[in-house]
Amino acid sequence: MKKRYFIHLSYKGTNYHGWQIQPNANSIQEELNKALSTVLNQKINVVGCGRTDTGVHASDFMAHFELEESFCFDGEKLCFKLNRFLSKDIAIHEIFRVDNDMHARFDAISRTYQYRITKEKNPFRSETHWKIQHSLDIAKMNEAAKILFDYIDFTSFSKLHTDVKTNNCKIAKAEWSENADELVFTIKADRFLRNMVRAIVGTLVEVGRGKMDLTAFRQVIECKNRSKAGTSVPGHALFLTEIEYPKDIKREDV
Repeated sequence: MKKRYFIHLSYKGTNYHGWQIQPNANSIQEELNKALSTVLNQKINVVGCGRTDTGVHASDFMAHFELEESFCFDGEKLCFKLNRFLSKDIAIHEIFRVDNDMHARFDAISRTYQYRITKEKNPFRSETHWKIQHSLDIAKMNEAAKILFDYIDFTSFSKLHTDVKTNNCKIAKAEWSENADELVFTIKADRFLRNMVRAIVGTLVEVGRGKMDLTAFRQVIECKNRSKAGTSVPGHALFLTEIEYPKDIKREDV
């Protein structure tokens, strides 16, 4: 009999080809598997709450793994050992016991992403922000973002030829904020399609530049054709910032 544990982590994705294990490319999942297997002296395979693309970051990420019931578990000690083993790009914050049927991906209620844009050249933001020189109408971009709430089928913003059964998503939040030379787009939904946030941002930027009006933005969604939407923006400025689960998923016993 095995026990299931959730692991709460964050990572800077600059030096990785995303979360998911890939042949001939380094990934967060592979690094975490290697670290856990070494520290625990048994083969461990972690299951993530989702998969982020190359260069994408996560300030709030969950994964789960299993240990034999007889294993003497000490979450605080394990976190300490893992953080010493892993690179500076990956940080382990907490490891805790959950029910054996809890799933890091399928039991998530919502996910929140942020896309960050800088309007000025800044060497400290080069790996975490997309620099844009164009003048943008933020008010118009927020008007367009509100249109997203009227729909659930976002085929137009999905990467082609994915293996999902539906392109339906329920968006709960979508808005731009501006602070000095930084623009941040925050979007929250029950699920996201491959490349969805980056495609939405690219299309909203077209609105902000005056190259697409609100009617055209609505038509992009309704036509369900990826080629009609804007270009996907670079992945290095995208962050998974929050993943929400039902309350009280932690078990007191370990």
